[in-house]
Amino acid sequence: MRKIVIASAIVAFAFAASAAHADWFSDELPPANAKPLSQIIKAVEDKGFKTITEVDFDDGVWKIEAHQTDGKEITLKVDPMTGEVRQ
Repeated sequence: MRKIVIASAIVAFAFAASAAHADWFSDELPPANAKPLSQIIKAVEDKGFKTITEVDFDDGVWKIEAHQTDGKEITLKVDPMTGEVRQ
């Protein structure tokens, strides 16, 4: 009987842990009325960042890795609604 209780507790713990972290693997999407990604990229390029190496939507903003003219990599945060580029 004790083995059944322990096994049940382990299964319950594993299920609770996996359910709690399931959102770690889900992709966050921009709001439905956000600017298209093409306009976001254009706003970044218009700021002088011509080499873009990565684009990700996380924590409510577009996070864009780009290179400055001197080659230094920088992460920019872009508001999905306004297209405002922040460093």
